[in-house]
Amino acid sequence: MSQSTYAALPPSVGRPAYDRSTVTAGIVHFGVGGFHRAHQAMYVDRLMNDGVGLDWGICGVGALPQDRRIVDILTAQDGLYTLVVKHPDGHREARVVGSLVELVFAPDDPQAVVDRLADPRTRIVSLTITEGGYLVNQVTGEFDADDPAIRADLEVGAVPRTVFGYVIAGLAARREAGGKPFTVMSCDNLPGNGDVARKMMTTFARLKDPSLADWMDEHVSFPNCMVDRITPVTAPEDIERLADEFGVEDGWPVVCEPFTQWVLEDRFTDGRPPLEEAGVQLVEDVVPYELMKLRLLNASHQALCYLGYLAGYRYAHEVCQDPLFVDFLLGYMEREGSPTLPEVPGVDLDAYRHELIERFANPEVRDTLARLCAESSDRIPKWLVPVINRNLATGGDIDRSALVVASWARYAEGLDEQGRPIEVVDRVKDRVMAAAARQGEDPVAFLRSRDLFGDLVDDERFVSVFTDALSALHEKGARETLQSWSTRVTT
Repeated sequence: MSQSTYAALPPSVGRPAYDRSTVTAGIVHFGVGGFHRAHQAMYVDRLMNDGVGLDWGICGVGALPQDRRIVDILTAQDGLYTLVVKHPDGHREARVVGSLVELVFAPDDPQAVVDRLADPRTRIVSLTITEGGYLVNQVTGEFDADDPAIRADLEVGAVPRTVFGYVIAGLAARREAGGKPFTVMSCDNLPGNGDVARKMMTTFARLKDPSLADWMDEHVSFPNCMVDRITPVTAPEDIERLADEFGVEDGWPVVCEPFTQWVLEDRFTDGRPPLEEAGVQLVEDVVPYELMKLRLLNASHQALCYLGYLAGYRYAHEVCQDPLFVDFLLGYMEREGSPTLPEVPGVDLDAYRHELIERFANPEVRDTLARLCAESSDRIPKWLVPVINRNLATGGDIDRSALVVASWARYAEGLDEQGRPIEVVDRVKDRVMAAAARQGEDPVAFLRSRDLFGDLVDDERFVSVFTDALSALHEKGARETLQSWSTRVTT
């Protein structure tokens, strides 16, 4: 796969219909992983295939040491990669995406990143840096300025090492040159992702240069958006099958489901691509759509992953082809998640809930439960805890949500029901596993992390259901607990 070879690919493989040599980068994106390439980069490529937006190409930045491999592979492929859409019936579509026209590995050349951000051609800086990448203290909601990399970036004259350091250095250069700032567009699964990005970025700026923070408050836009497309980790067999089935040799293709959605607030500092022509929903207020996705899709992923893993499943589609789990998930969405939502314009929530089950059950996607179980400390507090708090305040149902939290607590013990080790992946792995290890003598040890659960440990109603669920998981296992829970929540 390269600029010189992709035109010779078989007719069954889609490819850019535009001349990539005429494309210039108007977007700098931090985090060129699978989701960005299946989503935002795909939408931009879709525009360009219609002959629109050729000045909105993407410069991808790998800011972390572990990003070296993907930057090296994509650089060797001239930024090209294959997007493989997997349909439930086994049909696959393969398309080469060409909107990624530059790549920079920031640790090797930080000044190149700052220069690209300072360039007036850069009008949007977008982010997929994961939920934890915004360094939000889960108790206070404030920026974690004690992070060692942040402290280093705050030193006078420091060479940037973090996304915060790069973005603020770029904005400082734009202000000094008297030019317009760029828009900062978060595409991560966070409630109010643009608002979070604004708060964290301006807090960092205020610590670095208060006058710059004031300028940002007045001039820089941070639109909120909701993004949705299930994009599992690319497996070796995906690479092999792409070569066998389509004749494409690609070092890092992306696989995804057919469904895709992007709902975006139309608030930009210095223009934007005509994304509505590529299927993006431009709205004044994204919050209803965002909450729908976070509390139904994302929280349901947490509802299925720990219980499914403990029950012996390893893929999401296996869980969602099991009627016992489907009933549990629909019950959570109907009785606990949906009642906390505002009206979502133009959306039939019942149809949306059932569509989610169909998407999760797609056997071709092969989304691993291990992926869904990872980084739980960045997910449960943002996706599920707000649902629990709202239902506790209103007297709503909490039994299924409490079981989900208990299933995370049981999973974090690090052994499955057959005694096999579980590889827990979490930024605070040691702390959550240590709390889980104390559950024998202290049944609420897991809930005592107030930065994750707030005051749930003080709520007698929640604690009662949580401890019942945890005890059942230990005594009966996940499957029997689900069976008994189906009776409990309907009586």
